[in-house]
Amino acid sequence: MTCDPVAFKKGMRHLAASVTLITTRHAGERGGLTATAVCSVSAEPPQLLVCVNRSASAHPLIVASRKFCVNVLAPQHRKIAERFAGMDGVEGDARFEGLGEWCSMIGDVPTLLGCPVTFACETVNTMVAGTHTIVVGKIMDVALDPAAVALLYADATFVPADVLRGVAPPS
Repeated sequence: MTCDPVAFKKGMRHLAASVTLITTRHAGERGGLTATAVCSVSAEPPQLLVCVNRSASAHPLIVASRKFCVNVLAPQHRKIAERFAGMDGVEGDARFEGLGEWCSMIGDVPTLLGCPVTFACETVNTMVAGTHTIVVGKIMDVALDPAAVALLYADATFVPADVLRGVAPPS
């Protein structure tokens, strides 16, 4: 017996996470999606994992290219987060048009400028888990912007991480 999927989704809203944009390029086509299911795997070697819904338009590109970037978004990237989450109906390569400034890292993978951190990864392992593919990537490069602040997502709301500064922990 498993829990109700609706209850699960409501419960997961209480798990605050950085908002990330997973980007890739394969056969000349760019793809990307907004994700909060990202975490570190190991420091030696440096690896992280991303969970990608198999129904996402970027899924086949991420799996086939075996290279991807994890762009940790900043508050000014909210519209980009919404677009890549499919909230404005724009799909595929067109998601990259008109929003944000882009460069590239490994393998010509699109990288969003102004992120607190971007991890450029090469896939080392994949595993299907329910509706998602878990993609483990070896971190090949890191781009840091120490002035940038992360965008968080909790309780179905986007929140700039800097609102947490100065908040005293409970005593």
